[in-house]
Amino acid sequence: MIDWPYPFVEGRLFVLTVSAGLEGYHINVDGRHITSFPYRTGFVLEDATGLSVNGDIDVHSLFAASLPTAHPSFAPQKHMEMLTQWKAPPIPKTNVELFIGILSAGNHFAERMAVRKSWMQHRLIRSSLAVARFFVAMHGRKEVNSELKKEAEYFGDIVIVPYMDNYDLVVLKTIAICEYGVRTVAAKYIMKCDDDTFVRVDAVIGEAHKVQSGRSLYVGNMNYHHKPLRHGKWAVTYEEWPEEDYPAYANGPGYILSSDIAEYIVSEFEKHKLRLFKMEDVSMGMWVEQFNSSKPVEFLHSLRFCQFGCIEDYLTAHYQSPRQMMCLWDKLMQQRKPQCCNMR
Repeated sequence: MIDWPYPFVEGRLFVLTVSAGLEGYHINVDGRHITSFPYRTGFVLEDATGLSVNGDIDVHSLFAASLPTAHPSFAPQKHMEMLTQWKAPPIPKTNVELFIGILSAGNHFAERMAVRKSWMQHRLIRSSLAVARFFVAMHGRKEVNSELKKEAEYFGDIVIVPYMDNYDLVVLKTIAICEYGVRTVAAKYIMKCDDDTFVRVDAVIGEAHKVQSGRSLYVGNMNYHHKPLRHGKWAVTYEEWPEEDYPAYANGPGYILSSDIAEYIVSEFEKHKLRLFKMEDVSMGMWVEQFNSSKPVEFLHSLRFCQFGCIEDYLTAHYQSPRQMMCLWDKLMQQRKPQCCNMR
């Protein structure tokens, strides 16, 4: 029972504190207790991959205390397991069914290790019927690049692209994935995902097989008639994107292309005819639209390519922490069915 004025009123500043207690989290506003809620089974704060603040409020500042003293980016040796069992199989001399390019940042040592120990252990990858590689740009800190080079040499699963990592240049990693998929491994399908995306390799291939063999395809969680945001943190200027609508595009955490589309993208890039846009998933939609004008493309939409978190019977699950990656893999191996860990 609250016997004092509720703190959230228009024009009034307040300090909200979230603290971890013995049995759950406690919410205080301006030092007064508002509410509490119990811990979710199997979840720890280290599993949090983001913070969302909703409602008609303006956030002036955020402060975090009592977090882990060593993040993986500062202590990679604590998170790397230099064991031969995690090394990538060699590139096969024959064509592969699926190539998976994984976007990663230089200091994401823990994220890459979790992928290696989970879905990259799938039998299709271990037998080289499918191939997965991380695509990483240079980091601003020399010590990170030094550790990254050691990691790449040992595991054999990292492609280092020759430029400094920057959000506006992520689209170049996507082009590099297409090039590797058609020029190095000669894959039938090329998939792009992120290093916090869990991939059910066999199920993803099965989804691609829903499209008649030989047809061009673009598979993922599709967006239609989306408009650019013109204001705010993720604003897109009219100089960057003059059109009022984006083309149909699949969400970036996981989508699949047929190899002919990937070959077209690489060819147009080499001829300096490829239009680039900072949002790589929108860029891909734009390129597929251009390809579609000369050869029909089968668009296949599925919500099972999860944009946020995980759903039952997922094809991909996004925003998964390293612990959740291992949990998802354990569930697949033990129960033989896709079940989420700490569903959001």
